[in-house]
Amino acid sequence: MSGAVNERFAFDLQRCAAETGGRLVAGADEAGRGCLAGPIVAAGVCFDYAAWGDDDFAALAALTDSKRLAAAAREALYHEVLLRARRVVVVARSSAAIDERGLQVCNLEALGDALAGARQAAGALRCVALVDGFALPRCAIAHEAVVGGDGRSAVIAAASIVAKVTRDRVMRRLHERYPRYGFDRHMGYATAYHQEMITRHGVCPLHRLSFDAVSYRQLGLTLDA
Repeated sequence: MSGAVNERFAFDLQRCAAETGGRLVAGADEAGRGCLAGPIVAAGVCFDYAAWGDDDFAALAALTDSKRLAAAAREALYHEVLLRARRVVVVARSSAAIDERGLQVCNLEALGDALAGARQAAGALRCVALVDGFALPRCAIAHEAVVGGDGRSAVIAAASIVAKVTRDRVMRRLHERYPRYGFDRHMGYATAYHQEMITRHGVCPLHRLSFDAVSYRQLGLTLDA
């Protein structure tokens, strides 16, 4: 098995050995935090490395930060994660919730819910819980915040991919409802094209008006953050 374990799997296994002595690990990450439109999506993934063989590690050897991968590679890894994960949990917060309650509140809640849901797969067994970047003050389970975790931990990278693929699919579906904005092109991020379409057409219910955007200011539509 050692030949199939890269540095991201080794990171998880080292954390497991140090914290619990087992091989169960849960991880969480999000997608869409910096978008002008659409939901924020968090994913939690639980891996049981004790149940894996060399083929499983090899199938997910390319796991890394979803932003470093092409869309086709993310889709392929997404399916491999679903085949091998003990549990996958996806949690979303809408644009309306973000405007009402604040981005960081919604982000931390979604991450906490996703991580706690993935951790439940371990039941009474000892399980390490990792999250990308942020400590989660309201999360009911003990966890470690890993800076740059989607590039360091395989289970966080898996959660990153699940969150990104899920959110991209949602945005492509929402494009069918609001085709004039090109959500299938930019997924709600603040690209020049997206800003141009907002200036031209105004906003739709998917837009986060609490964000500071040039196009919003031009239309006089910003809310207090």
